[in-house]
Amino acid sequence: MKIALVLLLSTATVFAQKAPFDAQTLLQLTRLGDPQISPDGKSVAFSAVTVDSGQNKKKSHVYVVPLEGGEPRELADPADSNERPRWSPDSKQIFYTCDKGGTSQIWVMDASGANPKQITHVPTEAAGELISPDGKNIVFQSDVFPECGADDACNQKKLDEGKNNPVKARLITQLLYRHWTTWQGARRSHLLVIPVTGGAARDLTPGDRDVPPFSLGGPEDYAISPDGKELCFARNSDEVPATSTNSDLYVVPLSGDPKAVQITTNPAADNSPQYSPDGKYIAYRAQSRPGYESDRWRLLLLERATGKLTVLTDWLDRWVESFAWAPDSTRIFFTALDRGRQAIQFISIDGGGSKIAISGDSTLDDIQFTRNGKTIVFTRQTGSSPVEICRASSTGGPPAVLTHFNDALLSSHQLNPFEEITTKGAEDAQVQSFVVKPVDFDAKKKYPVLFFIHGGPQGAWSQSWSYRWNPEVFASAGYVVVMPNPRGSTGFGQKFIDDINNDWGGKPYEDVMAVVDQVASLPYTDKDRMAAAGGSYGGYMVDWILGHTTRFKALVSHAGVYDLRSMAGETEELWFPRWEFSGMPWESPEVYNRWSPSLFVNEFKTPTLVMHGELDFRVPYGQGLQLFTALQLQKVPSQLLIFPDEGHWVLKPQNSLLWYKTFIDWIDNWTKK
Repeated sequence: MKIALVLLLSTATVFAQKAPFDAQTLLQLTRLGDPQISPDGKSVAFSAVTVDSGQNKKKSHVYVVPLEGGEPRELADPADSNERPRWSPDSKQIFYTCDKGGTSQIWVMDASGANPKQITHVPTEAAGELISPDGKNIVFQSDVFPECGADDACNQKKLDEGKNNPVKARLITQLLYRHWTTWQGARRSHLLVIPVTGGAARDLTPGDRDVPPFSLGGPEDYAISPDGKELCFARNSDEVPATSTNSDLYVVPLSGDPKAVQITTNPAADNSPQYSPDGKYIAYRAQSRPGYESDRWRLLLLERATGKLTVLTDWLDRWVESFAWAPDSTRIFFTALDRGRQAIQFISIDGGGSKIAISGDSTLDDIQFTRNGKTIVFTRQTGSSPVEICRASSTGGPPAVLTHFNDALLSSHQLNPFEEITTKGAEDAQVQSFVVKPVDFDAKKKYPVLFFIHGGPQGAWSQSWSYRWNPEVFASAGYVVVMPNPRGSTGFGQKFIDDINNDWGGKPYEDVMAVVDQVASLPYTDKDRMAAAGGSYGGYMVDWILGHTTRFKALVSHAGVYDLRSMAGETEELWFPRWEFSGMPWESPEVYNRWSPSLFVNEFKTPTLVMHGELDFRVPYGQGLQLFTALQLQKVPSQLLIFPDEGHWVLKPQNSLLWYKTFIDWIDNWTKK
């Protein structure tokens, strides 16, 4: 009995001595991704990003780890930022992207890390490399001047002219003229090809179009055929890309005349092509409704010889996220978010239902196979554990974790698992929420509550790790963190997603407030000390809450949509407001008038922190300025935190630390004093 009591007390003491998981700890984690199995099946190369808060920088490193397990080894010069490792077909070399010398270029080194050599020297920089399966060529992306293509001298001359011109004005003649954080300018992303031994590059996608187009999410939008002779890529050729989600697939030979041939004609998005290992098929993801970026992503199969097209997942009311061919070309393994979890499934190319290959209370992604098909490598993460790289047998069995970069740090800090509750929302729909309890949780106490409202709006909270809105950081600050998935959330069927269209402040608001009611009744929550926060659409919902309830002690609106009319006129992806609100403001004024938070300023009473980035072109920062002006004129306690060097997301390390501190200080001030 005495021994048992001592052990119990010792365990409790160790747990109590664990440090809270704060924002500074968050930035100490190593961020893993992009696993690549060597063709011989012996090793896995991957990228690892570390953060130097003092230098306010992130740096990417290339590592390799034995497939059977062991200590990872860093390759390439750690003084540089190195990423995107890609194996040569014989497994003897690794190609990668490196910023040595101040520009991004493609390099190659021995599999041991020895003999690094720069391959590309293009003035417009290089990234996104693919190695042809025959080992002869490298395809890469570069932002070139369309009239120059792969002509280095021409590109360099125009770069110099722009740099030396004291006038920096922009003359704009068409849409799309800026995107996310970048003005369009005269350059376009093209795919170029160069021999693996170096030499002159050739432009495979000439013209005044970005190839690949800016991504709607998912795997890469270009792939090389197994025989190394052909490239398949996605391109949006519509006259006005700002109003179109219509990308189609094209093929072009890697040698000879780079004349592309269009192979799909769907008026909505066709993306993410992948050749079958035997070269007979191209699988890809597609949507069916033009102009709707949140339509269901289905998995399609195109037979190259006949042109026969098969929709493999028409029966699946979930989005196909990522996918990979089995080495025998008879099955496709894919991921699909379902109620906050993402398993690995597989389906026969002959059709039928899918089967689960690997699952769990987690998010799985980045599927890779050994050539013999016996082993799968993938990434795994949960809400309380960041990405690690794993392997598993393709016939089943428990996964083995290959990387342990963060084990020591995580084991010395308190993190609580995601729990789940379900609420009856608008129209009796079942609304899922994840809950994270505070550190040292005591069920006899009452805690302040912080509601996170996700963006998108077609997004979701899931069993996945976050560096930008990390619930563990806020739980460590003493809050019960609640993350509802209201109408519009992905992973609950397409109708649940579509229900937010033209109804931004309707059913989604009812869903959120139904969750608030349920959480307020829990024995360990304090209904008089609740706060709510959100970014992007989540910021919109916070702005909407401002004008429709006073139940919260404090609010935080990050990059939130405040005035729908001005937002539609100054954002860049114009298909978005046209779909969500049935047109532009002059085409459907009643929708804009009904759901714009700016029309309810007279009801604003809740103390609100407003945060925005000046480089945010998705939700331009004028939205935050308008909101703060309204709050101040209404004499509502408020603060405005502006980041001149950030866009829609706060990414720089020191900015991130300030973001977390300002956020927590604000809600502490109103819920803990």
